[in-house]
Amino acid sequence: MGSVFRLVEQFGPAGFVLRAILASLLGIVLLVDFIALRRWYRARYFRRRNERIVFLRARWDDIVSGTIRPADWRFNPIDCEIVESILLDNIEVSTPETLPPLLDCLRQSGLLDARIYEARTAHSWKQRSALLALGRTRAKEAIPALAAGLDSHRTETRTAAVRALGRTAIVEAAIPILDRLVDGQLDAPERSLKNSLANCCRSRPEILVTYLEQAQGAARELLARVLAELASPDLGEELLVLAADPLPEVRASAARALGNTNTTYTLPALHSLVTDPEWFVRLRAVVALGQVENLAKVKILLRALCDAYRNVRQRAAWALTQMQPHLEEILEDVVATHYNYALQAFISELERSGAMERLFEALRTGDFSAQTTLREFIEKARTSVELSGKAAATAAGGR
Repeated sequence: MGSVFRLVEQFGPAGFVLRAILASLLGIVLLVDFIALRRWYRARYFRRRNERIVFLRARWDDIVSGTIRPADWRFNPIDCEIVESILLDNIEVSTPETLPPLLDCLRQSGLLDARIYEARTAHSWKQRSALLALGRTRAKEAIPALAAGLDSHRTETRTAAVRALGRTAIVEAAIPILDRLVDGQLDAPERSLKNSLANCCRSRPEILVTYLEQAQGAARELLARVLAELASPDLGEELLVLAADPLPEVRASAARALGNTNTTYTLPALHSLVTDPEWFVRLRAVVALGQVENLAKVKILLRALCDAYRNVRQRAAWALTQMQPHLEEILEDVVATHYNYALQAFISELERSGAMERLFEALRTGDFSAQTTLREFIEKARTSVELSGKAAATAAGGR
């Protein structure tokens, strides 16, 4: 080696360039060796891992039942990772009947306690990974550790805790979120909060009503939106209270919830909401009316068909065109409104849904006792639509 350096020194200034070239070549060789060694090591690791997966899968029933003791695999890093991954995957798709043995295996092996300890003491991505794993366990013991994650000063950790609580799908897991949300102590993305609360409260949506009475502002609007997704006839008159709420978003959520009730108070409440000052509240009420099976809704929809906002008129027209056996009478009532925009919305929905041809067929085969025929009604409606369209084009040209 020394003779090589003496030989390089004989080149004078060019020797520095030669040294740089040799150093670069040496670095490239070392890098290639490192890449090759790393690929060999990873291939060896995955081959071992695949062998252990096959081995553990063949004895899976014995592992879950405890016939194979946890000590036989718990302290092997590869086996422990594989068993935990399979357990969590099975827990997520398990039924109430198959869940208890899986949770018992998780508890007896100490995997659940290890994840709880990580969620409480770890930091950064390791803590978030532990929180999400705890959420997948669907174990009630994990709720306190997940609730502690809601108080983290890091937004990512709080979001992970909210998502993990939602994945448990346990009613008790919603309590820490609701308590902090009502007190204004929880700052997390609205979408994550909404999804988590919906998953946890799906079996008992009435718990949201209790917290709605205490919530204010944005928290109240969020809880109302979640309740609208989970509403059922069992909620009863609580929805009527929300329909008269001062917040427009809450009233809109109440209208959406009422569409899933179809009780004696549904139509009167929706009738009131169709006349709401806010257009999106009226729109939600009209959409809800489309889900209600009651002929008395026709008069309410006819009123909405004359609304000042196009979206409200269009949804009302769509709801009316779904009442196929009564289209002839509804068309007479629409013409009787003498409101061109209502006629335009209804005729366009008839043509879009293909009901126009059925109406003409009914005219050809049916017997109508009205003063004017159904065809005359349709032609009159089309003429009104064309005239209003020409008038609008003329006004636009004048401007």
